[in-house]
Amino acid sequence: MKTRHLASLLLAGAAFLCGGMAAAQTGPQTAASPANRVLRVAPHADLRTLDPVFASITITRMHGLMIYETLFAWDNQLNPQPQMVDQVETAADNLTWNFRLREGLKFHDGQPVTSRDVVASLKRWMARDTVGVKLAEYTASLEVIDERRFALRLSKPMGLVPFALGSATGQIPAIMRESDATTEPTRPVTETIGSGPFRFNRGEWRSGARIVYDRNPDYVPRAEPPNGLAGGRVVKLDRVEWHIMPDPATAAAALQTGEIDLWEQPSQDLIPVIRRSRGIAVERYASLANQAMLRPNHLHPPFNDPRARLALAYATDQGDFMAAGYGDEQWWKRCGSFFICGGPNGTEAGATGYATPNLERARSLLAESGYKGERVVMISSHDIPAIGRMAEVAAASLQKIGLNVDLQFADWGNVTSRQPRRDPPDQGGWNLFVTTASGGTMQSPVTNIGTNSACERAWAGWPCDAEAERLRNAVVDAVDEAGRKAALDALHARLAVSQPYRVLGQFDQPYARRSNISGVLNAPVMVFWNIEKN
Repeated sequence: MKTRHLASLLLAGAAFLCGGMAAAQTGPQTAASPANRVLRVAPHADLRTLDPVFASITITRMHGLMIYETLFAWDNQLNPQPQMVDQVETAADNLTWNFRLREGLKFHDGQPVTSRDVVASLKRWMARDTVGVKLAEYTASLEVIDERRFALRLSKPMGLVPFALGSATGQIPAIMRESDATTEPTRPVTETIGSGPFRFNRGEWRSGARIVYDRNPDYVPRAEPPNGLAGGRVVKLDRVEWHIMPDPATAAAALQTGEIDLWEQPSQDLIPVIRRSRGIAVERYASLANQAMLRPNHLHPPFNDPRARLALAYATDQGDFMAAGYGDEQWWKRCGSFFICGGPNGTEAGATGYATPNLERARSLLAESGYKGERVVMISSHDIPAIGRMAEVAAASLQKIGLNVDLQFADWGNVTSRQPRRDPPDQGGWNLFVTTASGGTMQSPVTNIGTNSACERAWAGWPCDAEAERLRNAVVDAVDEAGRKAALDALHARLAVSQPYRVLGQFDQPYARRSNISGVLNAPVMVFWNIEKN
């Protein structure tokens, strides 16, 4: 009773504050639009990086899907469907793929989308993303045929071409203008001109406060009904406003009072409170569970030694992390699979030995790695409460085995800006961070950003394991289901030893909406077409 009473008091106080805050954030264009044509959303984080090909951050991917499109798009079963293309021809040997863009594609500045834009965009994406890098390994050439047609020629067959070109994970293969796509891949694009259903309103962007998207009146959606990220992206709103509310009690109160219409990732400890509120629904929007992870930096001691990484597995109890991050066990479960339990690739081969902590073994492995009490820098943020709480659990768990953990908190934007830095920890780098990723991202060896062990081409943390990469290729190359399953188990057993990251468990992330909001799609990330406000 005391916990519930305290939560109610917090919400009441936050409700008083958020009314004035929301009024201050409301711009003149909002007043000009009918109330039922403006959707106000509290997203899980602030938007700092605008380029979805440069960064794999979820909030940047959500932004990218607002303003850009991809050649294919995943439906709610993660099957690729045509999006920007209207015709695909493949040769009998599956080495040549010819694509034609559908008519009516225009960038927000009025320029038509051409195959030159596509080729430049894909080449940049192939230099950045886990899926793109894998496709690049199979690519012999990528060429313009004419204004609407282009050809992809492979050096060996790969059945995942449409799946890759519709990827909704990591850095998405967003199609940009050629002038933007020729930007050096290691430098983020700062322009925001796409061809998608929304336009980024740069004039009303207030970092740390509000991000605004206006309906693109020139956008022509596909004729098919919406399905996941695929089908017709029909916008039924004039604009979408993301209001940054890092304090969960403030966001919950704003939802209750109608200051916002939708809370993308409500804090689990407040779900029981808002669920009891009249006119609010709490629902799932993704069919696969999400994954939490503890990511070590493989470049610097102590976690450049696999024994120190194994110590992380033996030192941590998934139940501690999940309970701290996500509360009620109805929202989470233990799982030793890098590729999501309950998904098509959910093997736990080789990982069962880490299901229960073994602190003695962890201390022994840490000593064998040569660790002698040096400072270990863990970076985190309370902007996403579950991540901040899990980071605190991680620090406490690792201190028990003798790690000298320096837990440094900052805002999430600074944390994600620091992640790509390869500098030593005492020069602005890092040793560890806790993060989460969608089930759609982690369920496949092709898309799982954390198990990519391709050294400098891997995601932040940079695992470098030639054997793991060989086994990952074997999964991609497998010609039948039996061969694929055998290769998958062998890969997972290798990953269990090399520990590119420690799996902390998996969880369902619900969203909360007011009852007058409908049309939220089941998709790997939240999207805002098809949504209506009555």
